[in-house]
Amino acid sequence: MSAPLEALVTGQATNDEVERIRVPDEYLAAHLRVEDVGMFGDTDDKDVRKSLRVGPVPMPELAPDEVLVAVMASSVNYNTVWSAMFEPLPTFRFLKQFGRQGGWASRHDQPYHVVGSDAAGVILRVGSGVRRWRPGDHVVVSPAYVDDQEPGTHADGMLGAEQRAWGFETNFGGLAEYAVVRASQLIPKPGHLSWEEAATNPLCAGTAYRMLVGNRGARLKQGDVVLIWGAAGGLGAYAVQFARNGGAIPVGVVGSPHKAELLHRLGCDVVIDRNEIGLSDDAADDPDRVLEIGKRLGAIIRDRVGRDPDIVFEHVGRATFGVSVFVVRRGGVVVTCGSSSGYQHSYDNRYLWMRLKKVIGSHVANLQEQWDCNTLFELGHIVPTLSVVYPLAQAPEATRLMQTNQHTGKVAVLCQAPRPGLGVTNAARRASVGEERLALFRESGRLEEKVGA
Repeated sequence: MSAPLEALVTGQATNDEVERIRVPDEYLAAHLRVEDVGMFGDTDDKDVRKSLRVGPVPMPELAPDEVLVAVMASSVNYNTVWSAMFEPLPTFRFLKQFGRQGGWASRHDQPYHVVGSDAAGVILRVGSGVRRWRPGDHVVVSPAYVDDQEPGTHADGMLGAEQRAWGFETNFGGLAEYAVVRASQLIPKPGHLSWEEAATNPLCAGTAYRMLVGNRGARLKQGDVVLIWGAAGGLGAYAVQFARNGGAIPVGVVGSPHKAELLHRLGCDVVIDRNEIGLSDDAADDPDRVLEIGKRLGAIIRDRVGRDPDIVFEHVGRATFGVSVFVVRRGGVVVTCGSSSGYQHSYDNRYLWMRLKKVIGSHVANLQEQWDCNTLFELGHIVPTLSVVYPLAQAPEATRLMQTNQHTGKVAVLCQAPRPGLGVTNAARRASVGEERLALFRESGRLEEKVGA
């Protein structure tokens, strides 16, 4: 590794050194190929390790409002699982639709799709229209890809008709050595976090922040009881922290004693194993079972907390949504951002309208929400939920881990960083936050095993 590149990876490179680093003609990336779209057919197990490739792709040209980021680390999100399964539809349709706009958008319509909606790294180049950032800046990347010339964007970046999920509905995503992002996606990297710790935060933490804390979501307040499905996963573990940080009472639902122990360590006092309530993936198909599970869950929460949930944090979808609508208190809120178990939801509408409940749809976070969320990381009020790190060459294995729900917290992928622990530039803040808190979800021994350090 050359001296300038080593300085880049360790976080010590000067702006002048960064500008002298050569930009290659191609780079390694986890990507999909259009010719593989029909490869799974009617197969039940659409193993993402078969469709997600790691290999060279061409370096795209920068638009005036874009920057090129040397990606030190990225992380896996469920949209990468959907992408690699080609469900609910192949993402190449998104790229083709975007490309039809012409101009710079046409670059995205390629026979390959570089996926990944999280990244932490160093700005290597900036477009001619970029004003607030320069080469050498350490950044994390918001997945919200918005058009700042669209009127809806100025009310809320997530309301613009041209808002897209970067690395899912656009090309040149974060699971790669380099990424092309708009300047309006950039957030300063907290100096006390390593590359892989910082890379796990923007999508999941930003999404959870908007759902619970932001004024467009459930608007959590002190004393609220918050039911959090999948509370030991990427989204759920951040939701637990936001609830605690805001003076609310998180009630986490998990699928194993191991995950329950992790939640207790995170500070979630009330943890329910889904086996206690008899929840299974096919429960949504039987209204009587949904009602039975809802009554059982409600009784457990009232016994352990004293009252029904004010807010239900939903992202599981089909398997849990009917129970969520039933169990939330009269006048309460179900806030949803996804449907990992299926997006066709069934629920008894009587419990929604007659008890004046609300369902709020939420998607990612706008840039202000992302910056506000990032401030909480910088202060150490919220910590990453990183559990395991893979090298870029094993990105398909990392994605498979999430596909089979064998993960806890967040799964990171090292891209240009050769090993975990690099990129920390504020050792004093890190010491004040504490290694024990920062490593709360880390599985002892697995980091070295996966990255071959």
